[in-house]
Amino acid sequence: MARGRPGPRSVKINVRVIPRARRDAIEGFLDAVLRVRVTAAPQDGNANQAVVKLLAKRLGLPRSSVVLARGAKSRDKVIEISGLDLAALRERLSDPGPGPAN
Repeated sequence: MARGRPGPRSVKINVRVIPRARRDAIEGFLDAVLRVRVTAAPQDGNANQAVVKLLAKRLGLPRSSVVLARGAKSRDKVIEISGLDLAALRERLSDPGPGPAN
């Protein structure tokens, strides 16, 4: 009997978004909530798109792997990330990544 491959790993995280920030930044987890700053304004979903783009880039995943699951019109959101488990996600977010380009 052939065994099926396990489905892709995914994790949902709570995110607190601070729009209209001076710079895009992932500040880290505080009480199980990831704090993210984006320069985009919240109009027309621009801040949501900026959060997805920032997280995908920092995690090294395609944008399609980072989905806004809940909170489109709120600062408090739930983001579902496919392809990582919670331990891998926290590890990648703790790595500061490359510095600003000069």
